[in-house]
Amino acid sequence: MQAIVARQSGGPEVLEIAGVDRPTPGPGQLLIKVAAAGVNFIDTYQRGGIYQVPFPFTPGSEAAGTVEELGEGTENFAVGSRVATAEGTKCYAGYAVLDAAKALPVPDGVDDLTAAALPLQGMTAHYLINSSFKVEPGHTVLTHAGAGGVGLLLIQLLKERGARVITTVSSEAKEELARDAGADHVLRYEGFPHHVRELTNGKGVDVVYDGVGRNTFDGSLSCLRTRGMLVLFGAASGAVPPVDPQRLNAGGSLTLTRPSLAHFLLNEQERRWRSAEIFAAAEKGHLKVRIGATYPLAEARRSHEDLEGRRTTGKVLLVP
Repeated sequence: MQAIVARQSGGPEVLEIAGVDRPTPGPGQLLIKVAAAGVNFIDTYQRGGIYQVPFPFTPGSEAAGTVEELGEGTENFAVGSRVATAEGTKCYAGYAVLDAAKALPVPDGVDDLTAAALPLQGMTAHYLINSSFKVEPGHTVLTHAGAGGVGLLLIQLLKERGARVITTVSSEAKEELARDAGADHVLRYEGFPHHVRELTNGKGVDVVYDGVGRNTFDGSLSCLRTRGMLVLFGAASGAVPPVDPQRLNAGGSLTLTRPSLAHFLLNEQERRWRSAEIFAAAEKGHLKVRIGATYPLAEARRSHEDLEGRRTTGKVLLVP
């Protein structure tokens, strides 16, 4: 089969397509034929050496496809079952092996591309508003990168929850996407803390969901109301420097948390809860998934270049 292989850490140019042996599922595993794989910032962190991985390395933790073979003792799935995952390995490939406990059933009404686009960002949005800071009707929320994959899903889920949503974007085209998703106020990044204070009559927001990191962190803290929470869930612009805890006190007894999706998928029940709600919302049309770009597997390098260059909106997929 074909797979993307990086033989050393580096920029997008280290991603090459290569012929490799098709994997074999072990006990409790599934072999899936990959219909599409999600391209995510974590893939770029691993490729670039920010997150340590062994090389040679095939990226990809997110995919959707069809079960081709069952490992010994595998239950709950059959050959031909449609599944997706946010916790796979080596998914930039024609076939991938997946632990059955981490496989998410895909409803009939959700197509393969949508199924591949939803697991990581959809379950991220789900844990952010349900488990990191539980959003209630009437809360005012700031979420950055409103036209990104997580951002567009977050806006829709927040509005369904009854929140007032403020978001930031970098261009007029992205502003239109964020407004279409339901954002109440769409701001540019420059000067956003001042505008957020104006929109909240000086009070600040209940929570900031920040996946941008270094470039927005200070401003995000300054947007919070007394006892507000900053949920820093990503670092698209780079890692945040060390923080003096006294800043949280001075800002009004603020709370800062740095969650990761893996810690909110601790068991099969939690995975099924989050994925079932997200897939059901998509199947019913309540959650619209924007697939911003699809690339052939051989163009993985270009997909990383476009993602890191902020030239994409919504979800980016590779199709073997």
